Order: sequence, then C-alpha cells, then structure tokens
Amino acid sequence: MSHCGCCKVPNLRILEPMTSIAFVMDPLSSLSLKKDSTLAMIRAAQRRGWSVIYLEQPDLMWANNRALGIGRTLELSDAFVADLDPSRAGDDWYRLGPEQTWDLGDFDVIMMRKDPPFDMEFIYTTYLLERAEQQGALVVNRPQSLRDCNEKFFATAFADCGPELIVSRRMDQLRAFYEQHKNVVFKQLDGMGGKSVFRVLEGDANLGVIMETLTEGESQQIMGQVYLPEIADGDKRILMVDGEAIPYALARIPQTGEARGNLAAGGTGEGRPLTDRDRWIAEQIGPELRARGLTFVGIDVIGDYLTEINVTCPTCIRELDAQFSLDIGGMLLDSVAAQLSS
Repeated sequence: MSHCGCCKVPNLRILEPMTSIAFVMDPLSSLSLKKDSTLAMIRAAQRRGWSVIYLEQPDLMWANNRALGIGRTLELSDAFVADLDPSRAGDDWYRLGPEQTWDLGDFDVIMMRKDPPFDMEFIYTTYLLERAEQQGALVVNRPQSLRDCNEKFFATAFADCGPELIVSRRMDQLRAFYEQHKNVVFKQLDGMGGKSVFRVLEGDANLGVIMETLTEGESQQIMGQVYLPEIADGDKRILMVDGEAIPYALARIPQTGEARGNLAAGGTGEGRPLTDRDRWIAEQIGPELRARGLTFVGIDVIGDYLTEINVTCPTCIRELDAQFSLDIGGMLLDSVAAQLSS
C-alpha cells in the first residue's frame, strides 16, 4: 500500500513498506489446484512476504472519483506454499481475511488474471484497471494492451513468423482461401481453449455451414489458417516474461483423431527445450511486448510458425515448473519488482 513519507523521525530506521499485490481472478473454488498458473504467482508473492489481496471482477467499481475494489487478504496454506503439491494441501488450502474496500491505486501491483471470455464485462474491467494504473498501481498486463491485442489477430503484426492466413467475414473470400489451400483451419477471433476450431479438408460438404456458423451469417470476422501438419507433434506454448522467453516450451499434443492440442481440448503436455526457430520467433516479438507493457505472455507455435499471442491469462506455468524444476512465478515477480524499482 502507499504510505505517507512526510513524517519521518530523525535517527530512526525507516522500514520499507510491504509490497502489496492484488489478483483480479476467477473464483478460488473454480481453480485447479494441480494446474492453475495464478496460484503459482500467488505462491511466489507469499514466499517474498508480499501482501496478497484477492478480487473478482464484480468487486471492482468506480466511486468518489476513485477506482475501488472490495477484496480480502489471501494466504495459501504452508503445505501449498512449500511445494504446490495438491495432495498435501488439505481442504483448507487457503485463508481469506474479512472484506475491505481498497483504493486500487494504492496497490503496488495488480495482476489481471481473469480468464476469458473477452466480452464487454472484460473490457469494462480494463477501464477500471486503467484508472487504477493512472492512480499509481502497476497493472500486469497493461489494460490498454489487453484491449488492443486480440490474441489471434495480434500475431498478424509478425507476418514473417506465421503461416498463410485470412481474416474476413465474407464467405466468398473465405471459400477462395479454402479452395486455394484445400486443407485449412477456421476459428473465431475471440475463441479460447480450442473451442470453435474447425479443420476443413478438400471436398468437405460442411464448409458452408461451418463458415455460416463461425461468421454468424457474415456478421463476425473470423480467421482461416493453412493447416499445419506439425500439430501432430504438439502445439508449443512458450511463456515470455518481460519480452524474454522461458527456455522450455510445453508441447500440447492432440489426442488421436484430434486437430487441437489445447489442454482444455484433451491434449497432453510434454516439455521441450526451445528450438532455434522458437527463439528467433520470441526475439521478433519480445521488443513489442515490452513496449506495450505485456509483461507475461504465452505465444503458441506449431512447427515453425507463430499462431497466437496470448495476453489475457496465459497458463502452463505449473506444467513447466514441474517438468524442469523452474519457478516461473518467481521469475515473473522478479521482473515486476524490477519495474517497481525503476
């Protein structure tokens, strides 16, 4: 929290105020104790002795010309903090303090960790967080960039990194792209977790209904991408902290008969060192992420091609931590602490 420094007493040692970090996140009851990446961040904050405050979207508001939040202090159990082993965390794996109204601008850091959907309520949340940012809080990721950087379309800013694609709502243009490439993937721009992703092969009689459904009768823009057969070897999630890639990717391998590697769609995660091409892609993207205040990002790479840049609530921390003895949450908070001191 912010503290007044105008009343210092001579000859007394002035202690640094405790760093406060608020998490705007999904309900605790909905989280996976084994996989949730936000819990890894909370663990890292608690290990540092930071004060952790828990907020959900409905808790944010604007009143008395300030961005406010009705939140509660949060502490993870000792067993959970020690090793994040859900089997040892027990039923009482967290403790919440009483509700308090907080001035969002008084937090040192606010982590926006609300899962999509990216709907109007999500946008309204970024408006409130932008006011908190103006009032003094460091918001990760930057609210304006959360609005500006659609996770699928943002990748088109790095055309040399990605596959051939089209973004359109016109069925004649989408059909022409399909007829040119014969084997394509169509998906909604605001989809997540592999939902509403369709692979369409040459001669597929369902092409028309797929395009009608995804575009909602030519009223919504969608994306078409050339199908990448390398998906069989995994859709790689590469985590980036302040524009720098973690040196390992989580390859999400589709189930047999599936074209989607997303863990939410039943894929399995296998950790791998980054390839030279992976590192090159990350180097192309990194400076733009830093410039936009996108401190924690997950990029998706299939084979040699960038397919998405996930900025809203990237996951896969826990899987990579477990497979390679990492502390990605700690790395992230190291970056956050450096931003606070700069």
